[in-house]
Amino acid sequence: MAGKTVILAAGGTGGHIFPALSLGQALVARGIRVALVTDDRGGRYEGENPDIAVRRIRAASPSRGGAVGKVKAIAELGIGALQAAVHMKSLGAGIAVGFGGYPSVPTVRAAAFLGLPVILHEQNAVLGRANRFLAGHATKIATSFHEMTNLSEHEAGKCHFTGNPVRENVLALRGERRVDTNGPLNLLVFGGSQGATVFSTVVPAAIAELPEDLRARLRITQQSRAEDIERVKGEYQRLGVAADIRAFFDDLPDRMASADLVIARSGASTIAELTTLGRPAILVPYPSAADDHQTANARAVEAGNAAWMMPEPDEFTSPKLAGALLGLLKAPDRLNRAAAAARDLGTPDAADRLADLVIATAPALAVANSNPQQGCAA
Repeated sequence: MAGKTVILAAGGTGGHIFPALSLGQALVARGIRVALVTDDRGGRYEGENPDIAVRRIRAASPSRGGAVGKVKAIAELGIGALQAAVHMKSLGAGIAVGFGGYPSVPTVRAAAFLGLPVILHEQNAVLGRANRFLAGHATKIATSFHEMTNLSEHEAGKCHFTGNPVRENVLALRGERRVDTNGPLNLLVFGGSQGATVFSTVVPAAIAELPEDLRARLRITQQSRAEDIERVKGEYQRLGVAADIRAFFDDLPDRMASADLVIARSGASTIAELTTLGRPAILVPYPSAADDHQTANARAVEAGNAAWMMPEPDEFTSPKLAGALLGLLKAPDRLNRAAAAARDLGTPDAADRLADLVIATAPALAVANSNPQQGCAA
């Protein structure tokens, strides 16, 4: 392994960390050194890939804690930038790739101060707050959607579509699945890592409005908040519907792959996994998401005929959901067409596309098989 080191700047949730680690694996496979500079939360992934060095820095969100909290957070980010600069010097950094979120800010700012090229990867259809703050330092911006909103003309000129890398265990499940016309219908419902109480209220009530013959074919897998589980189980038992209700599924990708229809939020990771797997979905954007990015994500997938968006509170109601489910579950061809459209939207080679862009941006890296992707709105 030779050449400079690629610095991955990411922390916080898996939505930022997993794309970074996927890129890291793609670069390591090409013989390039990679290091992840992250906060304490991101540090829990240390050891997942022994070929990727992990360095921790201090960071805090300036969006929390009032005026005093903002001052403390800015101080933490400043200390983090100094720590990141020291790490990058010792690692022989050649480029930094930021994956959004406040933990990426110190490292990207330090990389720009050191004169390194910077790539920002945006997982959503809207440029997030951290990436928006850092965009002036970016050499290039890698996007997960062909169309982006809230970009200036200058920022749009830096865009390169790569897609959003997903984990290897998701890629391994990519395949074609067609709905069995007369057999069981697998319905998967989940509302993000913490579940969603509204799903535990609206979905069982909608199922109750379906014809009995259709309910008899349903096999429901639903993630619910812990305090809702017994109530939801009881409602499905009363309806005679087979259901598996838990607070968390550690095999969620497998359950997504075997679902005939998914009801879910429209966060970036969910969208990337649904389109990689080619599964149709009813998408319910989280109404309090920053910059309403989940609505932008859902609109993009709906425009590709791969999903149906039902915003809260006006559209995502039990009567309207029951009508949507009846129309879809009784029409397997609609679900099969949406599944095919979802597959077409997926970018299973996103990690390699992003690796190509990194190598093209930092020629000093040891490279092989360089094939950079060009253009923001292909």
